[in-house]
Amino acid sequence: MSNLFKSIVVAITFCLSLPALALDDAVNTGRFNDTAIDGYDTVAYFTESKPIKGNKKFQYTWREANWRFSSQENLALFKAQPEKYAPQYGGWCAYAMSDEGRTVRIDEDAWHIHDGKLYLNYSKSVQESWLEDKISNIAEADGFYPQTTDINKYKTSK
Repeated sequence: MSNLFKSIVVAITFCLSLPALALDDAVNTGRFNDTAIDGYDTVAYFTESKPIKGNKKFQYTWREANWRFSSQENLALFKAQPEKYAPQYGGWCAYAMSDEGRTVRIDEDAWHIHDGKLYLNYSKSVQESWLEDKISNIAEADGFYPQTTDINKYKTSK
């Protein structure tokens, strides 16, 4: 009976841990690499107002992802304030995140800065839908992001 009880406890523990095992990465990286947002320079969206491909020479690891930058200056800006320049929801599509926390890849040309925060979307047409109710979509995505991804492992207690 003791072995049966132990087996039941192990099975229950395993089943309860499945949701934690199913969490997606906090940062949108390639399927077979660890490069954030397809290698685009997240700082350039703020400084150049357009997507610019990053360079391996200017790379920084943050949240277990390699972030690439087009210049040493942009790398320095990110290192000093990664939370300021990193896209919301780890670079996952903002609209999909607002739709039950789905983690969907992005098109680097479908971007928008609102209240000093960068939001990326799957496509320009998806972005148009996202922009129609941007404030509500942001509120929804803000709630789903910590439930869907492993972002909480990077949060520090105050």
